[in-house]
Amino acid sequence: MNTLDRRTLLKGMGTMMALPMLESMIPLTALATAPKARTLRSAYFFVVNGVDIGHWTPAAEGALKELPYILEPLAELKGSLNVLTGLTQFHAFANGDGPGDHARSCACWLTGVQPRKTSGADIHNGTSVDQVAAQHIGHLTKFASLELGCERSGLAGDCDSGYSCAYSSNISWRNETTPVAKEVNPRLVFERLFGNGQPSEQAESLARRQMLQKSILDFVTDDAARLKARLGSRDLMKMDEYFTAVREIEERLIRFENSGAMAMIAGGTKPTGIPQDYGEHIRLMSDMMILAFQADLTRTCTMMYANDGSNRSYAQIGVPEGHHDMSHHGGDPVKLEKKRKIDRYHVEQLAYTLKRMAEIKEPEGSLLDNTMLVYGAGISDGNAHNHDNLPILMAGSAGGTIKTGRHIKYRDGTPLTNLYLDILERIGAKTDKLGDSTGQLAGIF
Repeated sequence: MNTLDRRTLLKGMGTMMALPMLESMIPLTALATAPKARTLRSAYFFVVNGVDIGHWTPAAEGALKELPYILEPLAELKGSLNVLTGLTQFHAFANGDGPGDHARSCACWLTGVQPRKTSGADIHNGTSVDQVAAQHIGHLTKFASLELGCERSGLAGDCDSGYSCAYSSNISWRNETTPVAKEVNPRLVFERLFGNGQPSEQAESLARRQMLQKSILDFVTDDAARLKARLGSRDLMKMDEYFTAVREIEERLIRFENSGAMAMIAGGTKPTGIPQDYGEHIRLMSDMMILAFQADLTRTCTMMYANDGSNRSYAQIGVPEGHHDMSHHGGDPVKLEKKRKIDRYHVEQLAYTLKRMAEIKEPEGSLLDNTMLVYGAGISDGNAHNHDNLPILMAGSAGGTIKTGRHIKYRDGTPLTNLYLDILERIGAKTDKLGDSTGQLAGIF
C-alpha cells in the first residue's frame, strides 16, 4: 500500500478537512522507529487570581500519591502529571512599578519580561514562548498557533492601575509590541479550523448547512468515501473516531445556538455565539484545541480561562460572589472555601480536557502522551499578589521523554521560563534565552 500524504485533505464547498495521524501516513521503513518521529505539541492553559496554594500543593515531594483538594479531579490522570513548585515570574513583581499585579502576571506568564507600565498605545512586553514555537515550527501546519479564551481580549484602556488592557487579557505576544488576540467564540474557531480560508465560501457553507440541517461532514462525503477505500481496518477506526468527535462538537454548537442558551453582547440583545454555561464554554474551546492537535492543524496553543483580575460569578457552583473578590480573602475561612471551590472547578474542566486527550490514540501512544500542556497562574496567592512559588503543573510525557507522576520542588525563585526552554527544545524550537531564563530546568526530561 502506498503511503498516504500527511497533508491529505477532504474538500467540499467552503471546507477543507485535515485528517488525524493515520498509520497509512507513516512510511513502512519508519514504523520501526516511530517513537523517534512522534509529532509533539505544546499548550499553555492560564487561570487567574491565583489559587488557594495550601490546597493545591501535594503534601510530599516525589511520587504523586493522594492529591490535595483542588487537584483531586485529576486523580485518575496523576500518572500523566508533574506538579512543579518553587517556580517564579520575577518580572510580574512590581520592581518599582507600583500596583498592577494582575496585568503584570498575565503579560509576563509566557514572556518572562517586565511589561512597560502604560495604559496608552506604547505597550511593550516580550515575545511569548508559544510565539517562539510558532516562529520555528509554525510553517509545518496550517496554523502557526492557536489562541483561545473565554473572555475577549482588550487592546486599549486602563484595566489595572495604569496598565493597558492589552496586558491583562493576552498571554500570547508575537513580539514586544503586538499581543495576539484570542478567539472566544467556539463557532468561529470551528469554521476557521475546517474552512478553506475564503471567508465568503465559508459563510456560504455555514448558511447552507444551517438551512439544510447538514453537518460539515456531509460536504466531504465523496472525498471521505474515496479515502476510506484505501485504508486498513485500524485507520478506518481512527477515521470514524475523528468524524464522531467532529460531529459531536458540531451538534453541541448547534444545540446551544438553537436553544437560546447563549451569552448576550454587553448592553445589547444579540447573542454572541458563546454558551452561557461557563464550563461548557471552556470544554468547547478545549475540544477545538484537541481537534486542531489531532488533525495537525497546529502544534501550539494557548488557552485563557479568563482575563486576569476577572470578577466573574460562579453561581453555578454556589459562589455567586465575584472571583476576584474571593481571591482577596484576607484569611477569611468563608472566602477561602469559596476560592477553593472555584479553583477546583477550573481543574475539573482541565480534567475533562486531559481525559479526552488520553482517549485519542495515535500510532505511538495517545494525544496526551505526545503533548506538553502547562496549566497554571501568574499569581500564587490572590490575596498576597505574589509571583513566586506559582501553581504550575505539566501534563503529558512529550513522547515518553518525561518521567511523570511526580511532585518536583525547585529552589524558590527558579524562573518559570526555564521550563519553557525545555519545552521549546523538545518540540524542535530550541532557543538559548527567553525573558529572564537562566538555563533549562533540571529534573524534567
